[in-house]
Amino acid sequence: MCRERAVVGRQPGACVAGSVVEVFRVFLKLGLTSFGGPIAHIGYFRDELVLKRRWLGEAAFADLVALCQFLPGPASSQLGFALGLLRAGGLWGGLAAWLGFTLPSALVLLAFGLGAAASGGAWAQGALHGLKLVAVAVVAQAVWGMARNLAPDRARAAIALGGVLLVVFLGGAMGQLAAILLGALAGTFLCRDPAAPTTGGFDVPLSRGLGRASLVLFVVLLVAPPVLVAAGAGQSVALFEAFYRSGALVFGGGHVVLPLLQAAVVTPGWVSTEAFLSGYGLAQAVPGPLFTFAAYLGAIMGPAPHGVLGAVIALVAVFLPGLLLVAGLLPFWSVLHRRPAARAAMRGANAAVVGILGAALYDPVWTGAVFMPADFAVALCGFLLLTRWHAPPVAVVLLLVGAGVLRALV
Repeated sequence: MCRERAVVGRQPGACVAGSVVEVFRVFLKLGLTSFGGPIAHIGYFRDELVLKRRWLGEAAFADLVALCQFLPGPASSQLGFALGLLRAGGLWGGLAAWLGFTLPSALVLLAFGLGAAASGGAWAQGALHGLKLVAVAVVAQAVWGMARNLAPDRARAAIALGGVLLVVFLGGAMGQLAAILLGALAGTFLCRDPAAPTTGGFDVPLSRGLGRASLVLFVVLLVAPPVLVAAGAGQSVALFEAFYRSGALVFGGGHVVLPLLQAAVVTPGWVSTEAFLSGYGLAQAVPGPLFTFAAYLGAIMGPAPHGVLGAVIALVAVFLPGLLLVAGLLPFWSVLHRRPAARAAMRGANAAVVGILGAALYDPVWTGAVFMPADFAVALCGFLLLTRWHAPPVAVVLLLVGAGVLRALV
């Protein structure tokens, strides 16, 4: 039984309290069935938890979505964490939601990673090349959609172009970080919209003290591991640092993790470009969060730890910063999101990540997959299927993988 009480933004008679087991069960179902990326995941959550189960009202749900869009990290996983936290009355509920939503796709990608070394023969190589072409189509779709939504005016288009230039000329994680920080700074001056509406509220079962502790831990884990790596710490710390840093800098959607992870694992030679793009293509075919791509990367690492241990370290590290930020800012969100300067900075940062992803579309995605006119034609077909025919991502993956196998065997 759950108790009922009046909550701002909640539908009358909505159920307030729930159990950790209930939260895990519901989010496991969502993790098995939620295809289509972060925006589609939010739609699945609304249908299942707001309309069907009445866990909370529309205004409170919109406020949670606004928080998760505001923060760096995987928005749909952060939203699920926040919903589980509110439903079960604490952090265990949030962790149950995250685990249920993440586990199905993480296990599939881990299994693929463990079997990647055994892949051989023309058909297998053709399938892997098809997955690289899937990555071209999906990232092109992401750049197209994000440019229209996040850089719709001259000011934000200029910030996006600046992001491209910074990544191209500075390169690596430094260029990406500079693009985000300068984009946020430019946004505070160029992207203010005082008339932008704010949404409702909700009860938060976390104290402000716990919120502050979460934010401090977020900063410590961002700053301390690089120092330890520079001092000669082992590969386990370096692996954690690379994935934690990538998860902490993802603004604007799950696809933005692609260039960050590429800089983290391909540039130092831990993972080849071919294996990286193949795994990213497969990640489009599984339900749940795109960040579970980290499990595949952790499994196929060259230096140890790899395999299951490497997958667990990478998976926890890439999700952890986003979850810490949700736990840290939930108690303060009702005040923070009403400040025009904060909203403007996020508009600028989101525009900058369009540029970051645009640069990644060329290198490594395009340069690592398109070698001849036939590759371009197949990738273009995938892009049009996604953007004009709105084909399910699973269908696009199967078609392009089939095209890759056919090309390899003919």
